Amino acid sequence: MRFLDDRRPSHDLTYDDVFMVPRRSTVSSRYDVDLTTHDGTGATLPLVVANMTAIAGKRMAETVARRGGIVVVPQDIPIPVVTDVVSWVKRRHLVFDTCIELSPTQTVAEALSLIPKRAHRCAVVVEDGRPLGVLTLADCAEVDRFAQARDVMRPAEVTISADTDPRSAFDLLDASRAPVAVGVDGDGRLVGVLTRTGALRATLYEPAVDSTGGLRIAAAVGVNGDVADKAARLLEAGVDCLVVDTAHGHQDRMLEALAAVRALSPSVPVAAGNVVSAEGTRDLIEAGADIVKVGVGPGAMCTTRMMTGVGRPQFSAVLECAAAARELGKHVWADGGVRHPRDVALALAAGASSVMIGSWFAGTHESPGDLVEDSSGRSYKASFGMASARAVANRTSADSAYDRARKGLYEEGISSSRMYLDPARPGVEDLIDEICSGVRSSCTYAGARSLEEFHERALVGVQSAAGFTEGRPLATSW
Repeated sequence: MRFLDDRRPSHDLTYDDVFMVPRRSTVSSRYDVDLTTHDGTGATLPLVVANMTAIAGKRMAETVARRGGIVVVPQDIPIPVVTDVVSWVKRRHLVFDTCIELSPTQTVAEALSLIPKRAHRCAVVVEDGRPLGVLTLADCAEVDRFAQARDVMRPAEVTISADTDPRSAFDLLDASRAPVAVGVDGDGRLVGVLTRTGALRATLYEPAVDSTGGLRIAAAVGVNGDVADKAARLLEAGVDCLVVDTAHGHQDRMLEALAAVRALSPSVPVAAGNVVSAEGTRDLIEAGADIVKVGVGPGAMCTTRMMTGVGRPQFSAVLECAAAARELGKHVWADGGVRHPRDVALALAAGASSVMIGSWFAGTHESPGDLVEDSSGRSYKASFGMASARAVANRTSADSAYDRARKGLYEEGISSSRMYLDPARPGVEDLIDEICSGVRSSCTYAGARSLEEFHERALVGVQSAAGFTEGRPLATSW
């Protein structure tokens, strides 16, 4: 990447401060662009879901990995639970979506509480592992809430084998106008469901899978306590990337934690952070990190900069840290501050191998929280920062009352924020589509067929606030 006038500005830059200039291109289609990242994680998209409790659950992990990204399970989750989550995710089908299963005697009220947790908006009524019918929100409308599922369900319009080619599944769904296809194995047992859009996506995205064909997943460990023991148990559970995580990554305790993890001789990449300087990047890499997480304060739930004055504008932080990591043959993840597809593209242009996304994905069906409606009927999910009072309370539940109270005095971050679902893009896959469309187009403008070429060819300029505003679309006329 180079700046338009070949001079780096004297002040640090956010994503809003910069723009990319089109280059002469031989790339005629966005589908000619390969978005595979080469940081060792095995991801086929440069997207990492941040290790935040309100966002990174097993449902998110399954869905994102199926499309090529990777999710980092938070460090607050007990190791036995993480083990179960990893095992569950790795058993998911690479094409069919895991669905809500109802017994014939479960009620419509139970169905209505569960169906909104899935973007495909339906449940399958199952007996002895075999599907009997499907139940959608429309089927439940104006029906007694105590009615049983077997009395309200309808037969599946399309039932297909689990090994059906996604293109063929698309054609069947398109011809029948059925909302979902129910997938079954050779014994007629339920495998999952597939929507028309899901079948289309299965032809466009490549799942992130391990050597055994299971979906990939990462997990985080903190820098306190017996780091080596926790890391060893996570590695034994089968995580595909280990993330050593703390808000201030450039400290002795982080270096000690990295040394403890590296002593285990892990066969998977080790990520660590967070830092915002070349010095911090080099120190973490020399201590054993393969990937460095870059970002202090840009996240939507983070109040660090307002509370402490500490942090750095994210574009400049990524640019400097990526250059330092590249010199040592390592990589960085740009962690935080992305609110539009352009921000993801700019982070990749600056040299990040992947971009971490948190709050942007909180307002989706796949995040762990319950779907709630406000007084105007808009759907949202609650989100919170990982240094907030709510997160601290979860993380310190085993401490004494005095220690919990002492730590609670100095929390940072927002404890409860409403992340509204976009009616046009309510699922995380919808957002992935939007991001990949933007990033692929950015690559075609730069004349790049890969992320490495994109970084090499990106031509970036600095703009005023008015320049950024000029590029924003208008919902109504002026």
